[in-house]
Amino acid sequence: QVQLVESGGGLVQAGGSLRLSCAASGRTFSSYAMGWFRQAPGKEREFVAAISRIGGTTYYEDSVKGRFTISRDNAKNMVYLQMNSLKPEDTAVYYCTVEIRSMDYWGRGTQVTVSS
Repeated sequence: QVQLVESGGGLVQAGGSLRLSCAASGRTFSSYAMGWFRQAPGKEREFVAAISRIGGTTYYEDSVKGRFTISRDNAKNMVYLQMNSLKPEDTAVYYCTVEIRSMDYWGRGTQVTVSS
């Protein structure tokens, strides 16, 4: 059974940093690309970042490029999202996700709130 558990969210002032973690279980996750999405109140869920199976390639949504860094530790089945220079518009619930055999799996999310 695939399970994704996010942690590391919280309340931070604008300009601050947070590091989100995603603990994955139930598969050998080194076989799959993984990603982060976020959903702000009243908005649709949107892509934030993704990382290839062994971490050699990363992708970012334009508004987070240069501020966020996605990484993974396949030995620990962990994916991370380092978020620097946070802005109030980054406030959202952040979700870890993986696609396995055309099925998307999601964690329950972790709340990130950035105050101005």
